[in-house]
Amino acid sequence: MRYSKLFGKTKKEAPKDEVSTNAKFLMRGGFIDKLMSGSFTLLPLGYRVKEKIEQIVREEINKTDASELLMPLLHPKTIWNETGRWDKAKEVMYQFKKGDKEYALSFTHEEIVLDLARKYVSSYKDLPIKVYHFSTKFRDEPRAKSGILRGREFIMKDLYSLHETSSDLDKYYFEVAEAYKKVFKRMNLDVKITEAPGGVFTDNVTHEFQVICETGEDTVYYCDRCEFSQNKEITKLKEEDRCPNCEQGRIKIGRSIEVGNIFRFGTSYSEKMGVCYIGKNGQKQYVHFGSYGIGITRLIGAVVELFNDKKGIIWPKEIAPYKVHLIGLNKKADEAYQKLLDQEIEVLYDDRDVSAGEKFADADLIGIPVRLVISEKTNGKIEYKERAKEVTELLDLEEVVKRV
Repeated sequence: MRYSKLFGKTKKEAPKDEVSTNAKFLMRGGFIDKLMSGSFTLLPLGYRVKEKIEQIVREEINKTDASELLMPLLHPKTIWNETGRWDKAKEVMYQFKKGDKEYALSFTHEEIVLDLARKYVSSYKDLPIKVYHFSTKFRDEPRAKSGILRGREFIMKDLYSLHETSSDLDKYYFEVAEAYKKVFKRMNLDVKITEAPGGVFTDNVTHEFQVICETGEDTVYYCDRCEFSQNKEITKLKEEDRCPNCEQGRIKIGRSIEVGNIFRFGTSYSEKMGVCYIGKNGQKQYVHFGSYGIGITRLIGAVVELFNDKKGIIWPKEIAPYKVHLIGLNKKADEAYQKLLDQEIEVLYDDRDVSAGEKFADADLIGIPVRLVISEKTNGKIEYKERAKEVTELLDLEEVVKRV
């Protein structure tokens, strides 16, 4: 992609009312644009990052034999009344009336999935069901701050599963947990699987996927030796207590960002909505239900909060908008650009007629993993520099292709 043709260029300053690191760098870097508090446009660079993240999630979730679909964003009040959440979640749901009917914008999709299930499930032979989608969620967030980390509308991957038994639900629940760990590892994120309350979703203990980050809004208590972790909202532990899990480590306290969560509802929702199947014994039984979420746009913000320096973003390789950022300071750059494209390498080519200093500063701000420079000084070679390192090398094009 020629940067001269790209919609959404860098800016020298971020809006003064945005104080978070992710908001400053994503807005200055041309990844997002703010429509209003809690509502952002994903510009082309940001959209590419979103697509990379979704593909990683899709690949790992598909390995659990889940099927992708797409569900509506506009929901009737009647379906939310079946579980009682029209009133229970009204503080965070966008609810409105049109004529003599009332509706909500998608806060989550448990009720919608269960409505689908009671139309298609009749026998134990129809189970288990595992379906997911990537879609917009709307929540009346009273603290719509921290840039793209906390929005009033955002993109989420939500997965839902229905099972014959609680043991089968448990098995899949932890299978998804392992899939999530693989997702986050591919993004260079070290997550802690944290016990947490269920909020308006369930009274049961749930699990959050938390990334330790000093700018995070959550607080977790975790062991310095094993994987034990609890959210501040449910823990009775204190810092330096002995770990109740391994009994060897000590409890530490850290600020964190939640990037995913998983819930087991058992039969509570299916009983309220009458989602049944005929079991092997010929008796009617209620399905066991679980849901599993990953905040896609929130992940974009979390990654930026974690991977940056004073110059800008440092994208992990797998989710960067492009693999290399080519800076052309003479006409030979056009030829190199085309050769990189021929090798199917994703390239952002800064072909603008601006100063070298401006191009270098923008490359650091945008944060693509590898910067390539072609100028008279490189003498027929290409200057190769990784965004996270200071060292530069002069390489032939063939060597560049091998490395990226």
